[in-house]
Amino acid sequence: MDTRYSNVFIVDGVRTPILKARGGPGPFAAGDLAVAAGRALLLRTGVGGDAPDEVVLGCVMPGADEANVARVAALRIGVAESVPAWTVQRNCASGMQALDAAAGRIERGAAQLVLAGGVEAMSRAPLLFGEQAVRWLAGWRGAKSTARRLRHLARLRPHHFRPVIALLRGLTDPIVGMSMGETAENVSRRFGIGREDMDRFALRSHERLARAVERDYFTDEIEPLYCERGALEHDDGLRKDTDAAKLAALQPVFEPLSGNVTAGNSAQVSDGAAWLLLASEAALKKHKLQARGRIVAVEWAALDPSQMGLGPVHAAGRLLERLGLAPRDVDYWEINEAFASQVLACLAAFANEDYCRNVVGLERAVGRIDEERLNADGGAIACGHPVGMSGARIVLHALNVLRRTGGRRALATLCIGGGQGGALLIEAA
Repeated sequence: MDTRYSNVFIVDGVRTPILKARGGPGPFAAGDLAVAAGRALLLRTGVGGDAPDEVVLGCVMPGADEANVARVAALRIGVAESVPAWTVQRNCASGMQALDAAAGRIERGAAQLVLAGGVEAMSRAPLLFGEQAVRWLAGWRGAKSTARRLRHLARLRPHHFRPVIALLRGLTDPIVGMSMGETAENVSRRFGIGREDMDRFALRSHERLARAVERDYFTDEIEPLYCERGALEHDDGLRKDTDAAKLAALQPVFEPLSGNVTAGNSAQVSDGAAWLLLASEAALKKHKLQARGRIVAVEWAALDPSQMGLGPVHAAGRLLERLGLAPRDVDYWEINEAFASQVLACLAAFANEDYCRNVVGLERAVGRIDEERLNADGGAIACGHPVGMSGARIVLHALNVLRRTGGRRALATLCIGGGQGGALLIEAA
């Protein structure tokens, strides 16, 4: 599905640092993360709480007490009660879906100024009771007499207490019965991506992120968080001390005997939030705002869920073909690093005539992507992949790279659990 925009401008954007999940609930709920970044963005732009027409936020697993997390966050940020807010979900692309939804509202004239982004607190994904335990609890609730409750209590078994890990369920495709990591193994075999290549790419991600931090490239992008650990100013999944030998020593996670995908060459489970302020040309004038960029086009595509990681080829390839652009016409690329094998397989597929023509349905191969223009400051392998946030984060960072380098166009794209791909093209103002 191809959508083009002519009247959607990006005013600015802010995100939190991305916090790696460390074996238990992180210090912030999804709403907390969204509020921290959202308040900073409104303060920076000088936009009052009654100025936005809508708030749209992507999130995959909001907490039970913040089901419509967009509305919860909007009110806590200080957005007026009269401003509608809604949450969208497209797995890993939820943040990008929020931007597309907001842009569509602006393009149609239904809104003029929209706060849009994505958030996820993956570390707070719940532990659930299984169906048998739920049925037992329902029976206990329905037992009205002491005798009936005693008889029902006798039916309680140890397996009723076995927890269901919601995060693992969410990262497993129910149609093909495969985890996202297993699909990453699939695409690596399809395009002959070996373990050394995966680890080399993972190491590059950490090295590039470390360099970007040292050069203060994230100063305007990241709003610090504060908790009992102190001030959190940077993505804390960065491993500056990693090297090829350490990565090579890690064991495969998803296919222990024959696989190559490890924790080291996969995205990190993490928490974070990102917002962008989108505006029409009329809203720029009304609120005296300066645009930093504009959204040009968005493309959504779908494919076999077992080949999920190749989604960017389907989405970005079709977007470029419809706009008559080649890779050389894009100054900067962000491909979300769900897995090193997945990004490398996408690069191979973009240049593969057979795949582009016979699987994606393009007229010809997209072509080779210059890796110096790809994920210049690292990616999710080094900084983390809060699934609801990432689609907004890569757009925000692409915008900042254009500003820093003087580039004109950037394309942000990512694979989506369930077998989809999303791509969003921006231009600098």
